[in-house]
This record gives sequence, C-alpha cells and structure tokens, in this order.
Amino acid sequence: MNTDVIAFLGQMTPIRAEEARHLIAMGERISGFPVHLAGSGMLGFGRYAYRHASGHSGTAAVIAFAPRKSELVLYPNCALDDAAEVLAQLGPYRRGKGCVYLRRLEDADPAAVEALFRRGVAEISALWSVTPS
Repeated sequence: MNTDVIAFLGQMTPIRAEEARHLIAMGERISGFPVHLAGSGMLGFGRYAYRHASGHSGTAAVIAFAPRKSELVLYPNCALDDAAEVLAQLGPYRRGKGCVYLRRLEDADPAAVEALFRRGVAEISALWSVTPS
C-alpha cells in the first residue's frame, strides 16, 4: 500500500479505516491491481481510458469506493439495473445512478459486495483496455 493511501486511511475513524482496509483487500484480490487514490476521497483499483461516441473521453478506476464519514460509497462500474438479484442480497443500501451507498460494511453481505465488484471488473474489461494505476 503506498504512502498516499496510508495517509488517507489515517484521516478516518478507526471503524471506517477498518472497513476501508477490508474493501482494499477485496478490491485488490478481485481486480488484480493495487489500490490507488482515484480522486478526491476515493480509492480505486486499476484504470481504463474511455472515449464515448460523443467525443467525451477520460480515465477512471475499474472499481472504486469512497469511505465517507457517514457512509461507504461503492462504485462497482457495472450495470446496476442488471444486478437486481445481487442487490437484493446486499442488505440495507441506498442506490445512486452508478453507485451504492452503505451505512456500515458489517450490515452488507460480503458475497454480494464481491459479486458487484466482480461484475464491474468483467464489464469494464470487456469494453476497455484495463491497466494498473
């Protein structure tokens, strides 16, 4: 784990830092890439460059999460509408356009979190060239 990530974890409450460490281990195992800072308050795994038909382009983490003060935000980068069966197993959550909000990781089914991240890695890898950060 690089020093930027260690410093970032040091700014969290002990409980949130422990949740982040658990998600880091899961993300590294699933993606095969080391964790990196992927934006303001976000930890990601792998990177891909995209270009849409509209001409919009950029880079993003393959999968990511943001350990916020009040909740964890998962960015699985998968089609959440197609993941209804996984979301039904997740436990209590709130859904955004492309993200999932969890109050506490201990309330979520770890297999469902893992399944969301696996879907994201598969979907992004099928569309774009994926590299380490």
